[in-house]
Parts: sequence; structure tokens; C-alpha cells
Amino acid sequence: MTLTRDDFLALDEQDILAPFADEFRIPEGLIYLDGNSLGAMPKAAMERAKHVIEQEWGTDLIKSWNKAGWFDLVERLGDKTATLIGADKGEVIYADATGLNVYKLVAAALEMRPDRKVIVMEGSNFPTDNYMVQGLIKQLDRGHEIRFAEDGEILDAIRDDVACVCITHVHYKTGHLHDMAAITKKAHDVGALAVWDLCHSAGALAVDLNGCNVDFALGCTYKYLNGGPGSQSFMFVAKRHHGKAMQPLTGWWGHDAPFGFERDYRPRKDIRQFSTGTEPIVSLAMSEVGLDIFMRADMGEIRKKSLKLCDLFIQLLDERLGGYGFSLATPKEHDRRGSQVSIYSDKGFAIMQALIAADVVGDFRAPDIMRFGFTPLYVSYVNVWDAVERLKNIMETNAWDKPEFKKVGAVT
Repeated sequence: MTLTRDDFLALDEQDILAPFADEFRIPEGLIYLDGNSLGAMPKAAMERAKHVIEQEWGTDLIKSWNKAGWFDLVERLGDKTATLIGADKGEVIYADATGLNVYKLVAAALEMRPDRKVIVMEGSNFPTDNYMVQGLIKQLDRGHEIRFAEDGEILDAIRDDVACVCITHVHYKTGHLHDMAAITKKAHDVGALAVWDLCHSAGALAVDLNGCNVDFALGCTYKYLNGGPGSQSFMFVAKRHHGKAMQPLTGWWGHDAPFGFERDYRPRKDIRQFSTGTEPIVSLAMSEVGLDIFMRADMGEIRKKSLKLCDLFIQLLDERLGGYGFSLATPKEHDRRGSQVSIYSDKGFAIMQALIAADVVGDFRAPDIMRFGFTPLYVSYVNVWDAVERLKNIMETNAWDKPEFKKVGAVT
């Protein structure tokens, strides 16, 4: 049966998540398929930021650390995020950036396995994870090494010399979804610890950290969680490791009595020990706006719609763009896919720039991947149809071949 635009409009009429789109600020006519890189702005974020700046900072000043709950905000956001990633209250905290938290958690894992020297990572992973661990082991200078393995090789790479496994749940380029339970079990079977990066899965699909017996995890909040550009990362540390796992950046926010101003560091015995220093309150406050939207949505419905949006996009690519040299990088199987569709094209950069000019925003990852992120809270079904139609027009007219679409900017 050939699909039509009316079929997609009918799906939107039946979509129970459709009302959430009104809570996000997206320019009229724009099809935004880049929420896997930067989530859309919740409309309520502006008022929240204004209140924090004008009232809490501007009027109440330093009193707001207690009066407005600034000091406890990192834990309050953590407890809300815990409900999305299968964690318990008191196991998640907001702090620092993703790279710093990779450093902290892997360092903690290595300290817990001092006689082992191997970290298993995915070589094609997002570079900052690999870079941070490379820097960490160089600084430690204790003979550690990274054993790089790709999808399908990871289980075999986890042997009894491994201290920890550090894997991203959903691959940033291809969108393939790793089996968290199986990889974590294999790590534990050989006596290693598991560190998971949730940057491309938190807010996109149901994550069950405790169900999978994960040791440590981290994730960013500016993608599917819609926290805003550069918003804080979060960390998960299983309660069984509280008071035992020690992170190396021993700043005052992780001290057992930060306002005791003691000379020597004395760590907290809970999730707070993974804090380092004073956090950016305005940014954190805006992150809570995005989280509060998720508190009212059903993650099962989000995942169901995500899979349907991706399935339809893949089907339309096959039906309407089969002759233009595109090939699928993302697995079709639901249990192996995140919430994005990536396609290979040797002309991918220019095509993506032409698409952006046509008000379909995705992104490009070198050397040849075009990424399209499907965020079910604000992407509609008809967006899928219209995005493919605009891409088809670009290919039919060779619009991508214009010189302006081949100029590479600082961010791709």
C-alpha cells in the first residue's frame, strides 16, 4: 500500500503525545530533526530563567541558596532524572560536563579495580569519551590501556584483565543500541565494572540501570531532555558503591561538610561526593523545565512513537529516494536502534546544508553520515512526510550541488 500525506495527518490526529508539541518553541514551517544534538526550547524556560535572574538572583540574592533551594537543585534534578533511567532516589546527581563526568566515573572504577589495567571502549564512540579516558590513563601513568572494540566485538573484548567497560548506550553516529544487560553482565562475570554513557538514550527510550545492575552512568541534558545548550551532565552511581567509589576531582561540593570549611578533604558517603564545585544555577533551572515535561509524559508512548517515526522515515527513503545512492547506517531492528536514523552519502555534507536551507534541520557527521533525530514530544508524523518530500526535491533538482552548500563551517 502506497503511503500518502493524508496517512501521516491521520496518524497525528490519533497521537496522544501531539499536545506536547505546543510546549516547545519551534519556528513556523521548520522541521526540526536535530533533537539528538540540541533539543528544542520549552516555552516555559524563558519565564523560568527570567524568574531566577530577576527574583532569585536580582532580588533575593545570596538568600536564594536556601530560600530558592539552589544548593539542593543538583539532587532534586537527579531524582527526577532517576525516574527516566531506571535509577532510585539518591543515585543521580547533576554536575559538570559530560567529558568531566566520564573522567570522574572511569577514574572511580579504576580505583576500585587497582590490579587490572584494561578499559574496554568502542573505538568509533563519540570522541570526547575516548579522549578523556586517554588523558586519564596518561595522567595516572600506571600502565592502563584502552582495548577498543566495535559493535559485535565488545563481549569478546571483555576478559579477566578488564577493570571497566565504558560504552555509549546508543551510538552517536549510527544510532545502534547496545545490549546494556548483556554487556554489563559480561563485565561483572569477569570481575569488571560497567560505565554507561546515556547521552543518546536518556529521554529517548526507557533505560533500566538498576534492572541491568549497572555500576556507573552519565548523560547529557541538552539533547532529548531539552535542557538548553551546554546544560549540565548527570551521573548515576549505584547505591552499593556509595562511600566506596571515590571520584578524583575532590572539590568542596563533594565534601561531607562543605560549609564547615575544613582544611582537608573529607568525602560525602553518598551521591553528593561526585559533585565538584558550584554549579550554574540559571542553566540548571532551565533543565528542570524540560524534565518537568517528561514527568507528565509516558516513556512507553515516547518509545512507541519514536520507533514508528523512524520506521516511516526509513520506509519513505526506500520508496521515494531509492535511486540516489543513500544507504542506511541505522539498524532496522527495534531492539537495536535508538531514536535517530542515519544514512550514508558521499555527498552528505552538501545535501544536509541544502536541507537546512529548505527548513529541514538535521546534521552531518564526518566523513559521510547524515543524521536525523526523532524527538516524539515535538516531531509530528507529517513532519516525516514533508522532510522526505523536501529531500526528494533537493535530489531531483540537484540543489545540493550549489557552491554555498559546500562551504564547511566551524560546526557541522
